[in-house]
Amino acid sequence: MRLGARRFRHPEQRLARPDAARFTGRVDELRFDGRVAIVTGAGGRPGLGRAYAHLLAERGARVVVNDLGVGPDGRGVQRHSAELVAAEIVAAGGEAIADTHSVADATSAAAIVQGALDRWGRVDILVNNAGVVVLALFAEISEADIRRMVDVHLFGTIFMCKAAWPHMQQAGYGRIVNIATALRGQQYTVAYAAAKAGCFGLSRGLAVEGEPHGIKVNTVSPMGGTAAITHLNDPDQDWVRSVMTDMPPELVAPAVAYLAHESCPVTGRFLHCAGGETVERFFADTRGYASSRPTLEDVRDHFGEIVDRSRSTMLADPSASTGTAGFSPKTYTPAS
Repeated sequence: MRLGARRFRHPEQRLARPDAARFTGRVDELRFDGRVAIVTGAGGRPGLGRAYAHLLAERGARVVVNDLGVGPDGRGVQRHSAELVAAEIVAAGGEAIADTHSVADATSAAAIVQGALDRWGRVDILVNNAGVVVLALFAEISEADIRRMVDVHLFGTIFMCKAAWPHMQQAGYGRIVNIATALRGQQYTVAYAAAKAGCFGLSRGLAVEGEPHGIKVNTVSPMGGTAAITHLNDPDQDWVRSVMTDMPPELVAPAVAYLAHESCPVTGRFLHCAGGETVERFFADTRGYASSRPTLEDVRDHFGEIVDRSRSTMLADPSASTGTAGFSPKTYTPAS
């Protein structure tokens, strides 16, 4: 959207706090004019991906709104969800196209990226938000549901990054934001969290490989009131009502958009966003215990020192080192 165009306001936008849109109209506001963004899983109403797509479009990005059009658990059909969100953006003065390919297949993921290239000739931003969730205890969840979640969350994120990567490399620029929730450890999300942890590891590695090419890759753990919350849980629970009322997805979108902006100063970082609060989560080493020849009993006797967090040291960011871990690999030969 060019300067001077009518101010973007998408339908059903409800902000819990009046300062959530405080940057709008500022002379120093961050813009995405000329940039092309792909947001996967952006068809939820309400939904996090939808909020990301709307904010990027509001600030001038041209957006591919991707959504397969299935329920939050990967079952059922919610047709035209991508088309509806793209239409909202266009009606409000932005530029967007809808895409209904699955991210869980490499060829299909490549088609999503190709759609951006065919329409606008470039891809600058990729937000890997697509996902499905099945809430079940680990002892009960089926292999089919485990595979569905891993295919969409982990392989979908890998395939989308793989498809966009060469174009970002060639351009010498790119911003990727991977979404990874449920990493604290909790019931009913064990397989889901395993897939999301893989996305976080992917981000850390890609941050190192992307640094020489101007590609920055970060991770966000969001919490917001989405269609998935009420679809997968009893909507009459107090915590569900609280999330739906106090944590609209629009409060997460600014952090995701900032990590997608050209001025973003970091790569390989992990932010958690909920209800207007944004924090960084990071790795740290305890001071621990060291011995040239540790025994089993040594570990037992010094275990208090090993797990003493009072004198921890934060690990360096991926971009602070070469990230090679001393590797000197032989020539790679692709598997057939």
